[in-house]
Amino acid sequence: MSALPAKEKKSKSITTYLIISGVLAAIGISLFAYLMWYVSPDEIIERVEIIAVTDAGCIAETPDGYAVNIGQCDAKAGDFVMAPIDQKLKERAAMMNPTGQ
Repeated sequence: MSALPAKEKKSKSITTYLIISGVLAAIGISLFAYLMWYVSPDEIIERVEIIAVTDAGCIAETPDGYAVNIGQCDAKAGDFVMAPIDQKLKERAAMMNPTGQ
């Protein structure tokens, strides 16, 4: 008779661990998916104007006024080039620096 309650107690503790593990796994997967969506680049090719050439790469201005580093290039200040620009970088810059529109 004492063996029966011990099995029920063991079964409840296993069920509790499984529920806790499932909830933690769901939270972890959700956070991972959010970070992959938020951090992954969304690059498109844009025509940009080179505004400076530095040791870290060329600084260019996009048509909508964002300054971005496009990496090493062979252009001079004032030249227009086609370069891959991360659209999410521009979205983050707009959130951090609202224009008050």
